[in-house]
Amino acid sequence: MSEPLVIVGNGMAAARLVDELSKAALGRYAIAVIGDEPRLAYNRVLLSSVLAGETASHEIELRPASWWQDRGVTLKYGCIATEIDVGRRELKIENDESISFSKLILATGSAPLRLNVPGADLPGVHTFRDSRDVDLLLTLAAQRKRVVVVGGGLLGLEAAYGLAKAGAPVTLIHLMDRLMERQLDAPAAELLKSLVERKGIKVVLNANTARIHGESCVTGVELADGRKIDADAVIFAAGIRPNIALAKEAGISVNRGIVVDDHLQTAAPDVFAIGECAEHRGTCYGLVEPAYEQARVLAQHLAGKDARYAGSVVSTNLKVSGVSVFSAGDFMGTDGSEQIVLSDVRHGTYKKLVISEGKLTGAVLVGDTSDALWYLELIRNKTPTARIRADMMFGRSLALATEAA
Repeated sequence: MSEPLVIVGNGMAAARLVDELSKAALGRYAIAVIGDEPRLAYNRVLLSSVLAGETASHEIELRPASWWQDRGVTLKYGCIATEIDVGRRELKIENDESISFSKLILATGSAPLRLNVPGADLPGVHTFRDSRDVDLLLTLAAQRKRVVVVGGGLLGLEAAYGLAKAGAPVTLIHLMDRLMERQLDAPAAELLKSLVERKGIKVVLNANTARIHGESCVTGVELADGRKIDADAVIFAAGIRPNIALAKEAGISVNRGIVVDDHLQTAAPDVFAIGECAEHRGTCYGLVEPAYEQARVLAQHLAGKDARYAGSVVSTNLKVSGVSVFSAGDFMGTDGSEQIVLSDVRHGTYKKLVISEGKLTGAVLVGDTSDALWYLELIRNKTPTARIRADMMFGRSLALATEAA
């Protein structure tokens, strides 16, 4: 008889785990997926494309309903998990009966941060995180509302791009001195800023939000240095916080995220966590690829195989505000490392490769990211680069042709 396995969360990590389990342990588990959003799992990365009108909402679904049915998965979406009874191995759901489990996987993701500033609770202050937010922001854009987006990381840039393309006048404000400071060095960030501004988005850096003005609705944003920006709406996109409340209330160990070991198991027996909510070796990954790697390892472990998660080489390979951006590894470089840089601002291209001890250890690409996966492969495999060093900047085809010659 199949063991009852319950997954809390119906996002990208959960969908990948079901896919991996169907390959590694088909029939071993009776899987139930509990999600609070009232729809099938979808590609969150493409939300800005929906906002920009480039993709329809239904087109970003990861799998059709029939795919889940074919794998015998019970889907309960639009449902909120309220309590884990670790001892009785039961998950309680709001307005529903409890569900028993032999294995429980927490894939609860993250929630958007809302800045603790005066006016943050005014009507017209929103977040950008899920498909429900997109519907609301589309309404703002249709009404040509003046929007201030707070946050110059990936989420903020995506929200700004989608809103601008949908017709809203947009100002993006960012606390730091450059956009995407966790993924880009200064020259790459400056190029990205100029490319974003060409799309009609006003970018204000070194902008510390002090308060949001308005009485019955938003009228503007005031910065700590006294500058004021008129606005009809404010979108907080300044970071995320792992959803750990369910685990914490069950007595499961948490720090910033839900603490897991190399098997992705929490402090509670047969309770696991993957994706943005999980903290492994002190790190919470807010990216999709590490979640997929965790899902792959956990599926192998649940299939009875010896599989361990040793952490991920963090990489970003996305189209940000319509601009292709990639970064991976130690792209800032350390003492003793060397950097190869190619910058063509006029054509919107920037490439930087960081080499240490004869191996590629980091890379940043803006504009042309066609060789991104090859660079990532070199970094992850710690491939010696001496024979291809002179041509590596010009891409895989030329470098490998030279090596073969």
